[in-house]
Amino acid sequence: MPGYGIGGASEGSGLLPWSWAADRLTSSHDYWLATVWPDGRPHVMPVWGVWHDNQLWFSSSGASRKTRNLAGEPRCAATTDDALAPVVVEGRAERDEEPGSLAAFTRLVNEKYGTDYRVDFFAGNACLRLRPSWVFALSTEDFTGSPTRWVFA
Repeated sequence: MPGYGIGGASEGSGLLPWSWAADRLTSSHDYWLATVWPDGRPHVMPVWGVWHDNQLWFSSSGASRKTRNLAGEPRCAATTDDALAPVVVEGRAERDEEPGSLAAFTRLVNEKYGTDYRVDFFAGNACLRLRPSWVFALSTEDFTGSPTRWVFA
């Protein structure tokens, strides 16, 4: 990135492997979710979630601002909770009410957070999946050499 101190490909950049980003997406305790109000204002809130099948699954009340924002504008972004090794996911969120998906999400949340939620808890709320269009990550340990972007179909 000219003028910003980030090395180009010819300068020996150490691009991060996808496994590095996937590990951080999987292990992040919280994620910061950015959505857009109907009038275009940004809205950012923390959520619990799980990275599964190259998607960020999370839930919220069906009446919450973030769920209502996503119903009107599904494009959004989410980040992991570590600012020193951030991973940013941008894409589209969609609601998932399929019973098998809700059961899988419930199992994954209970395993990750040590909770004992039942499927009906999530069925009564909004279960959403953020499908990435691209993911960006960098490591503070190699700020100028590590910025890496992955593009999803």
